[in-house]
Amino acid sequence: MAIDVKIPSMGESITGGILAAWHAKDGDFVKRDQILYELETDKITSEGVAESDGRLSIEVEEGAEVEIGQKIATIDPDQKAGDAGTAAPQAEPKAPETAAGTAPSGAISPAVRRIAGESGVDPAAVPGSGKGGRVTKGDMLEAVKASGKPGPTPAKADAPPPAQAREVPVTTPSAGSASPTDRETRRKMSPLRKRIAERLVTSQQEAAILSTFNEVDMSAVKDLRSRYQETFSKRHGIKLGFMSFFIKAIVHALKEVPAVNSRLDGDSIVTQHYFDLGVAVSTDKGLLVPVLRNCDQLSLAEIEKELAAFAQKARDGKITIQDLDGGVFTVSNGGVFGSLLSTPIINPPQAGILGMHSIQDRPVARDGQVVIRPMMYLALSYDHRLIDGREAVTFLVKVKEAIEDPARLVIGV
Repeated sequence: MAIDVKIPSMGESITGGILAAWHAKDGDFVKRDQILYELETDKITSEGVAESDGRLSIEVEEGAEVEIGQKIATIDPDQKAGDAGTAAPQAEPKAPETAAGTAPSGAISPAVRRIAGESGVDPAAVPGSGKGGRVTKGDMLEAVKASGKPGPTPAKADAPPPAQAREVPVTTPSAGSASPTDRETRRKMSPLRKRIAERLVTSQQEAAILSTFNEVDMSAVKDLRSRYQETFSKRHGIKLGFMSFFIKAIVHALKEVPAVNSRLDGDSIVTQHYFDLGVAVSTDKGLLVPVLRNCDQLSLAEIEKELAAFAQKARDGKITIQDLDGGVFTVSNGGVFGSLLSTPIINPPQAGILGMHSIQDRPVARDGQVVIRPMMYLALSYDHRLIDGREAVTFLVKVKEAIEDPARLVIGV
């Protein structure tokens, strides 16, 4: 009896999505736990796997909108590899032959095939870090870099698969233009991009957002990193970054100014006494905010490892709903892209978000002398319905003090 392939439930807040890509073709023989498709929702991109060996019959095409519980294909377990049936006998599913060889299409993603074709690196020779040893886009990019071969162009390497971003030329009459179709492209917004847009507009419309600014001298943290980086890396197997210091400083400031660690629930103010912090992560498909749990109980090394794990999951498209749920406060580091100053938008229902920015050597006054120091602008956007200006400024000053004098984090002052 054929087994229905249905879109699984992924949480109460997700009702459907777009069938972004099939990793097997209609009539292919598939194996249990083989990746069959990618589903893009308004929060995450997930993969569906085969529940049994058998012949696949696809009923819904790539790019179609689907709902939770909808049947998109069937698998006939009675038809084994090489059996004759309604579909012509086929060998293991093959991807189009490229310079990288003929890897099974169910085993590698479109992004991996694209990088393989452009670089000539064989995915079969690359150790996979994904589920079941699957080779990810990040694995391929590292392999290309290590091989010294010319890598894929940034535009192609970072572009979403064709099913996720179908660019349709729009003919625009233009006098004197030989190729009017080159002037514009049009593509449908992804569910994730739609959701991001909705949440940002809702935040702007419903919250009384105000921003306050300060600047922080990064000399002390840079000196600590310089002195202990080698020892830290050897002991913990990961580098010591700036974000872990800021997360500990934010926890310190939230304890000092609990009003910032609050949210509105109807006409009630809920003050939270835990410290689950969201860290904004930029991906090819949009901004995601995975949440680090119980940051007050984590060491700097544990925070760095959690951040690295989330970054890898984001690159591989493995972020889950559980990773995104909750969070009492968010931190966003626009400085990694070169931002000097910004006013970040609150992630509702949270009451605040801290924006970090580029570190620049600037002249500042110290003890009557003009000296050069590595300075960073900080921006706190907060909901004025919950947080008064005095509390917002005090919170930001507490963060500044903890970064400029990290010993405060140790002795709790």
